This record gives sequence, C-alpha cells and structure tokens, in this order.
Amino acid sequence: MSAEGSKKAIVAALAANAGIAVAKFVGFAVTGSSSMLAEAVHSVADTSNQGLLLLGQREAAKKADRLHPFGYGRSRYFYSFVVAMVLFTLGSLFAIYEGYEKIVHPHELESPIVAVIILAVAICLEGYSFRTAFGESKPLKGSASWWRFIRNSRNPELPVVLLEDTGALIGLAFALGGVGLATLTGDPVWDGIGTLAIGILLGVIAVILIVEMHSLLIGEGATAADETALFAALEAEPGIDRVIHMKTQYLGPDELLVAAKLGIPAGATAVTIADTINSAEARIRSSLPIARVIYLEPDIDRGN
Repeated sequence: MSAEGSKKAIVAALAANAGIAVAKFVGFAVTGSSSMLAEAVHSVADTSNQGLLLLGQREAAKKADRLHPFGYGRSRYFYSFVVAMVLFTLGSLFAIYEGYEKIVHPHELESPIVAVIILAVAICLEGYSFRTAFGESKPLKGSASWWRFIRNSRNPELPVVLLEDTGALIGLAFALGGVGLATLTGDPVWDGIGTLAIGILLGVIAVILIVEMHSLLIGEGATAADETALFAALEAEPGIDRVIHMKTQYLGPDELLVAAKLGIPAGATAVTIADTINSAEARIRSSLPIARVIYLEPDIDRGN
C-alpha cells in the first residue's frame, strides 16, 4: 500500500513537471528571464528525480539473492538520496549562479506577460501534483504534524515529492514576484533576486532531504509506537517472562527486521520453548505486519 501510494504521487509529479519544464523553457526563450530559466532547470531536475524514484522502486522489488540475502529494499533510500543531491547541484547551485549573474549583469525582460501566464499555469499544475502527494501522505501521517511525518517516515518517496512540490510552489511564487517587480519597477535586478531566492530555497530543501535519506540509508530502527507494539506482543506471550533486549532495523520502507533475546522460565522443555518462539513470531506478525524478518533467541531469565 505504501509503495502504491508513493508511485501514484511520483507519476503525478513526473507528468506535471515534464509539462512545466517545456513551458518554462519556452517562457525563457521569449522573455530572457533568469527566474524563468532557473525554474525551467528546477523542473528538469524534478522530472529527472521522479524518474530516479521510480527506478528505485523497481530495484527494490528485486528478490533477495545470495549477495543480498535481505533483499534490495534500501534501493528506495539510495535513489531518494541521489534525488536530494540532484536537487542541490542541478537545482540550487544553478539557480544561485544565475541569480548572481543577473544581479551583477542585469538586462531587460522581453514580453513579461508571457512569463506571468506560464508561471500561473505552472502553479496550477504543481498544485495538482502537490494535492496528489498530500492525499497519499495523509493516511501515513496520522495525527502527527507534517514536519514530524517528514522526519519519522520510513517511506522515502512521499516526503521527497512533498518537499519538492512545496519548494516548486514557493519557487514559482518567487519567480512570479521577481518578474512582476522587474516589470513594475523597470529594474531587472528584481528578476535576479527572485532567482537567488529560488536557489536558496532549493538548497534548504535539498539539505533536509540529504540528512533524512542519509539516516535511512545507514539504518533506522522501529518508530517509538511500533517498538511499543513489539514489546507488548512479546510480553503478552504466556511462555515469555520478559524481553531482555530487542533491536530493530528497517531493511526497506515496508520491511522491518526484529531481533530479540527473550527470558524463558528455567524449567521449560525444548518443545515448549520452540512452541513459545513460534507463537511469539506469529503474534508479532499479527500486531505489526511489516515485521517480516524475525530472530528470537530464548535464554534463561536470570533477572539481569
């Protein structure tokens, strides 16, 4: 369900950004606006990024093999990290460079009304993409804040698309403001300032994504709520005295590894212990279906 919701949001963003990129390049060719060029390159980067996210999902679907016995689930994290790097280099740094050049060497805009019309259409298309990502993310977010969702989500694509679309909408507003002020005041420096603002905005978003994807790549454990559910499931098993310790790690957005050492009564027979372990595994899978790889080690409970 998580992957399907992500794919729907990615495809919507891909279609919107591809169309927007073409329109913006036409707008740049007509007006010479650096804000329009920065936004066009931004849309090209976003379109490429959506392609990378789809590639990551396809790679993650590969079956486990001898070289990768836990599967390829983390491919989704890797490609999301690449997306963040592309956004920083191709989007942010390019826009900052273009903004600086336009401020230092300003030149008049031609046919600014064309730029305004294209930006208005782009805002509508980006709004559609954002609405799709918002709708797919809402069930996963639950009662948490949107910032908490981005920070805690083990699904990499939806936060990426959400932040990209948010950045795109704000960036379009900056571009519209830059073009509008340059037209109203007759001072093309405003177009450069708008471009510079776009670059800084994209840089901030890219850094947030880089930090989050790095954390997922090196391995994150279960959320506090899921960990509580795991402890509850194990401690509810009649043959288990207590959970001595437990470690978890996401092997991919939809697959959690659970390893735990369990305190078993001293007089338990081998058959009883085996039945207890099997029952505990079934109880975990019932309470937390994403816990697909489970290793439970029985031990005599010595109270330490």
